[in-house]
Amino acid sequence: MSNRNRAELLAAVTAAARRQHAAYTLFNQALADRLALHPTDLQCVSLLGLEPEPLSTGQIAKLTGLTSGSATRLVDRLERAGLVERRTDPHDRRKTLVSLSPQRGPELEAAWKAPGSAFAETLDEFTDEELAVIERYLWRTTQVGDEHAARSQMH
Repeated sequence: MSNRNRAELLAAVTAAARRQHAAYTLFNQALADRLALHPTDLQCVSLLGLEPEPLSTGQIAKLTGLTSGSATRLVDRLERAGLVERRTDPHDRRKTLVSLSPQRGPELEAAWKAPGSAFAETLDEFTDEELAVIERYLWRTTQVGDEHAARSQMH
């Protein structure tokens, strides 16, 4: 158990989170550079990979915080790069759905192999209970970030 009081622990967690965010931003930029992508494009590919179903461009706009026009241009770039495919929504022929293309999948997997292994090894250091706390923290801070991003866009 730590000898630090709650205020010290809160300050330490906040500082560590800010450092982690900065380090991940630099990592994202380096990986995007390696794949000849813009960092936002890489983030969109990463988020699309988490979705069980294809998304509309409007859903991608919401997911990435982009305007609908910017999201359309993003999808255009990703399609030209062979990273996504568009197809007509079978439930609404006016809409198109976007999904990851298998074309560059092996290249993306290869780029993620070393960092993915390193992240996995880091998580091996934690107990199941600690992992549950980390997951809860990440989900909650993601929610808070989404809420504040939405408020910022309204002002």
